[in-house]
Amino acid sequence: MTPVADATRGRRTPRRRGWYAGVVLAAAAVLAAVTACGNGGSGTGAQGEFRPVDQKGGTITVWVDSTRLPAAQLYQKEHPSVQMDIVTYDGDANGSNYLQTKVSLFNRTRSGWPDVVFSSQNNEVSWAVQAGFTAPLNKGLVPEATLANWAPGSNDPCTVDGTLYCLRNDLAQTVLWYNAPLMREWGYQVPKTWEEYQALGQRVATEHPGYLVGTAGDSFAPEIYLWSAKCGANEITGPKAVKVNTTSANCTRMASLLDTLIANHTMATSSVFSSDFDKNAADKVLMMPGPSWFGGSVFQESFKTPQGQIAVAPLPQWAGDPEPSVGNVGGGTWLLSAHSANLKDATDFLTWVTTSDAYQGQLAPGYPAYAPAAKTWLAKQNAAGYYVGDIAEPLQTAAKQVWPGWGYGQFSQEAIWAATVTPGMTSGRSIVSLLPDWQNAIVNYARSNGYEVGQ
Repeated sequence: MTPVADATRGRRTPRRRGWYAGVVLAAAAVLAAVTACGNGGSGTGAQGEFRPVDQKGGTITVWVDSTRLPAAQLYQKEHPSVQMDIVTYDGDANGSNYLQTKVSLFNRTRSGWPDVVFSSQNNEVSWAVQAGFTAPLNKGLVPEATLANWAPGSNDPCTVDGTLYCLRNDLAQTVLWYNAPLMREWGYQVPKTWEEYQALGQRVATEHPGYLVGTAGDSFAPEIYLWSAKCGANEITGPKAVKVNTTSANCTRMASLLDTLIANHTMATSSVFSSDFDKNAADKVLMMPGPSWFGGSVFQESFKTPQGQIAVAPLPQWAGDPEPSVGNVGGGTWLLSAHSANLKDATDFLTWVTTSDAYQGQLAPGYPAYAPAAKTWLAKQNAAGYYVGDIAEPLQTAAKQVWPGWGYGQFSQEAIWAATVTPGMTSGRSIVSLLPDWQNAIVNYARSNGYEVGQ
């Protein structure tokens, strides 16, 4: 698709700066220092050798998807002195690779790069650093005191050899969503372990047939279940290196759990976003492991689950595991272009859009990766009165427990699962039996993208 520029243009007026003045001054300082010792003007270079282009100021071009468009518009309203072109594009949704394709074109023509970009993908750095597109943020552009407030590990997808090349917008840590009134009515306890979860699913199959404790029908199912189980299917060990082992004990015991619940029909095999699920299963959900955005996107918007039913609990863990772990399904990133001729304003926008309570705390649809904004966001969710009980504690805890062994390669695990495991599962094969096929597919995808594969 072709990006469509927003009709609203920033107007140049006398400059005003609020509490982000420190960020701008820091950016100016690093630009002066780096330009003085670099050759200047290239905008590219080896990692750690950032050489900004000549800083001429002027309009900054910001690419956002439709969901983040209100953020850019709010920034423009609050910062009328900053001249902006706000451009909407698909946000690389579903791994479209639109951004990578366009950057490749801009690199050939030596023009056209946006100053700041939002991507719905967490793996953009896997190509963007090599392409010379992203500016290093922790080399003086964004203060360390600010960066320290991101949730632990949340910026790992943005980091290469200790250098930070993007900022995480939101998290999608997995928790256990459940119907609190039904759990009370039927005398069930919220499971704390995966063993208890499976046992409860077996009880539900007998005592309340038709009700569900989860679904394995989405392409992101491995990110909910296998990631949280510490299945080593996707361990990125270097810029172009990955370890793949889908048949370990951690993988097989979670796959076996899913197979057991699929067989007794308490685990669905259709997508939560399918018309089939909406028609036949949306009102039959007793429990559902899923990311933080399930509360709003799935239960409120898709299922239209009434207020006062849905509660949140920590994701179950294997009994005896001393290190709780959860998965992650999505979240997005913001990238600052190394080619920007106005790094002061571009950095100011980047910092504001990822940290501001005005957007992240009050308007953002997903759980903010910036911890202070997350507190505001959670308080707003609780105040709305939709959920049963306080959702803050389980979500805040899970934000610190995303297992770091599942990486962000240049290939899509969701696409691989959808092409390999989902068809076999829906045709009646067990997930355990499909694990070797999954491994072979990951290896093939990784190698086709230039990765060295180990086990």
